[in-house]
Amino acid sequence: MTIVMLTTMVLCFALTVSVAVSIGLASILGIQASNAHMLISVKEMFNAMNKFPLAAIPFFILAGNIMETGGISRRLVEFAKSIVGGVQGGLPMACVLTCMIFGAVSGSSVATTFAIGTVLIPALIKHGYPVTYAAALQATSAELGVIIPPSIPMILYGVSAEVSIGELFISGFGPGILIGGALMLFVFIKCRVMGWGKNDGDSRLSFGKASLQAGWALLMPVIILGGIYGGVFTPTEASAVAVFYALAVGMLIYREIKIKDLFIILRKSVMSSAVIMFIIANAGLFAFLITRAGVPDAIGHWLQEVLRSPAYFLLGVNAALFLIGMFIETSAAIIVLAPILAPVAMHFGIDPVHFGLVMVVNLALGMITPPFGVNLFAACTVARISLDRIIKDLVPFVLVVLACLMVITYVPAISLTLRDLVYAK
Repeated sequence: MTIVMLTTMVLCFALTVSVAVSIGLASILGIQASNAHMLISVKEMFNAMNKFPLAAIPFFILAGNIMETGGISRRLVEFAKSIVGGVQGGLPMACVLTCMIFGAVSGSSVATTFAIGTVLIPALIKHGYPVTYAAALQATSAELGVIIPPSIPMILYGVSAEVSIGELFISGFGPGILIGGALMLFVFIKCRVMGWGKNDGDSRLSFGKASLQAGWALLMPVIILGGIYGGVFTPTEASAVAVFYALAVGMLIYREIKIKDLFIILRKSVMSSAVIMFIIANAGLFAFLITRAGVPDAIGHWLQEVLRSPAYFLLGVNAALFLIGMFIETSAAIIVLAPILAPVAMHFGIDPVHFGLVMVVNLALGMITPPFGVNLFAACTVARISLDRIIKDLVPFVLVVLACLMVITYVPAISLTLRDLVYAK
């Protein structure tokens, strides 16, 4: 059964069949090869989606789309520009900072790419930055949308590995700030060397005026994250609160969302949610079958024999995840691999929350690496350029994030210090 499933999946990938369909077809043929009842497929696909925390995914996607349409993202951009826009290279730094703030609500990197990119990519081009650099910067910065909590991949890891989603969320702040700070430092140095961005301070608002305009937008992550860590509501309930708050601000305060816009927002959100849930359903069935076949145990024993120390294990896992992330969608990779790798990590004495952050940050790199980086496609769509044109400008950004990943991997305190303070027994 395992041979049939893996062969089918690899063949489908080679034929450029979508990930969800490839995994689903491999699972169906695996069931046939094992002479099991086909009702297993229906039962396990339903079980994969029948988890309360997964309800947060469509709500966070909807909240991100409402923020984009309701003018919240534009005001966050102006706020970020008021903080860092006055220095040379301040506009690309504002791109990174805005993605960090927007990521504290949306939970989706693709939503962050479109919401912030539609504002900042044209602005960067207008200020003389190459269009390829603007697109590469936006795609990389939007990766912070799944590292800064709340995060859809963290929800999926928590469900798959049976780890507290609240602990994962609060542990994401350290890595998110590290990567965001490293990206801002890199773009600042790059702009100084290249002579870009000397007029980035033109037309930016004062900090006070920008803060006043963005006040309601800035209050959103405070309410959402404060409510989660204050015990007012769960992460899943927070996603629903985010939707209603964004809708109230967009329709009643900023008044940029009209009744006619709601259908477009809902349609876009339903389509995005359906794609993710379809992947979850098929990946859940696939994970059930390979677990039943004993593959996770076999891989676990093999890894323990070959990689005899936690340091080597983490290095090997990072190398494997980096390659896997290039070809397999982040959600599917987490659902399939988390149940396999998390128990092995715990055997080596690695905290499952820390390991979850390593997985999420690593697989988030897949969103900005060819050939299937979703952030790249989104940024290129906004910038109206082909994917191959941004590779040269993208490589340095990938190297910066890789360096941060190594620090996150081997310095657990970056992820766990805040968790240990908040969840101290």
